[in-house]
Amino acid sequence: MSHALIIWLGFMVYAVFNGGFREVILIRKIGEKKAHILSTVILAASIAFVTWLTLPWIGPKTSQEAWELGALWLGLTLIFEFLAGHYLFHRSWAELLTEYNVFHGRIWIIVLLVTFLAPILVFPIRH
Repeated sequence: MSHALIIWLGFMVYAVFNGGFREVILIRKIGEKKAHILSTVILAASIAFVTWLTLPWIGPKTSQEAWELGALWLGLTLIFEFLAGHYLFHRSWAELLTEYNVFHGRIWIIVLLVTFLAPILVFPIRH
């Protein structure tokens, strides 16, 4: 399980840099809405790719363990998102929740779905 935590920490570091890149460069170049979409797609694709690369190293032995890995990563991501988002990055709870409003073009939920499903989808291919 320690390998799974190392990979997840890498996801979080990358996600913070991805968000910084969006805020500092992408928004200025292509606007907030397009920057949000592009940043989300890049992060989700990166998580899927890194999962594909590292799942053999993480080593789930069964599909049940792959489900548990996805659930672990999802839970840790949600905890990080809300606690770090609020206490470290000083975003209000309401502001954090707006990322889930798909009716306003917020597609962050894709990152959460990929984080959860990537180990399950990659497991039969890489096991």
